[in-house]
Amino acid sequence: MNQKKLWLTLARILALVAVIGISIFVFSIRDRADEFAVYGYPGIFVIAFLANATVLLPAPGIAVVFAMGAVFNPLLVGLVAGTGGALGEISGYLAGFSGQAVIEHVDIYDRMVKWMSRNGNLTVLLLAAIPNPFFDLTGIAAGALKMPILRFLFWCLIGVIFKMTLFALLGSASLTNFGFLE
Repeated sequence: MNQKKLWLTLARILALVAVIGISIFVFSIRDRADEFAVYGYPGIFVIAFLANATVLLPAPGIAVVFAMGAVFNPLLVGLVAGTGGALGEISGYLAGFSGQAVIEHVDIYDRMVKWMSRNGNLTVLLLAAIPNPFFDLTGIAAGALKMPILRFLFWCLIGVIFKMTLFALLGSASLTNFGFLE
């Protein structure tokens, strides 16, 4: 095995170990994640990062962004949460890059790979911008297809900032309009 292949294999193994470790850690603290909100914008960033860093495991995030939109400036909440969320999505990308995706040959994953092959940028943007359970598959497919990570992050960042800003604005409007916050 030549040196380049050895380094690539090592990088893939490390990426898989990191994804598994992050997912287990976030899943183990999921009930306490909202405690970070007391730290303001940095706490919102951490919550969004951790919520999006899990692969195929549910974690809180959008609910905290919704509530924090009423407490802090909703546009800044959306920007901070979107940035944290997009960076957290790197774990799905790394899972795909590792080549060890446990969901290969699952029908929805195969469809995602086809969408990503045809129009990766638009697929990442649209699926990052809407709440859906399939975005981890998008990151996995992007990594497996070796989409450049900066391109993945760029389109993911735009989509997640849009989504998080929308939830923060909705939280701000609903919590203040219904008299929960005065």
